[in-house]
Amino acid sequence: MKRFLMSLSVLTGVAATTVAPLHAEPAKSGSADILVKSTASWNGKPYAPYASGTPELTVLKLTIAPKAALPWHKHPYPNAGYVLEGALTIQDKESGVHKTFHAGEAFTESVDDAHRGVAGDEKTVVLLVYAGIKGQPTSVPLPGQQKEY
Repeated sequence: MKRFLMSLSVLTGVAATTVAPLHAEPAKSGSADILVKSTASWNGKPYAPYASGTPELTVLKLTIAPKAALPWHKHPYPNAGYVLEGALTIQDKESGVHKTFHAGEAFTESVDDAHRGVAGDEKTVVLLVYAGIKGQPTSVPLPGQQKEY
């Protein structure tokens, strides 16, 4: 039978597949490390209740050149970041408070507070996850500023 299937696959151009065993290992839970979980942003400002609308999740990888500062901006909805490479300093425009996050660290971003990210001495790569509303922007530049991405 095996030869027949192999011959048939050669003739038809379809690869022969094997069937998975009917008796698989019992399901096992994975191992999870909570990187960040918060009801407030990195600077301690509590998150407000969500607006109504269709939820939309956005995940993006943002790359920032060494020593570059992103434009000043606000986020209308909560989001979180994880530094994959380099270091990112988040600066709050109004208070001047800042905090640096390094590769392997997660953070919760500001909502409705003007801020920006500044890369360290090397390229910075950040994974960002936004919990927004469909059709609404994830980042809004301050007047006269370029878009964050």
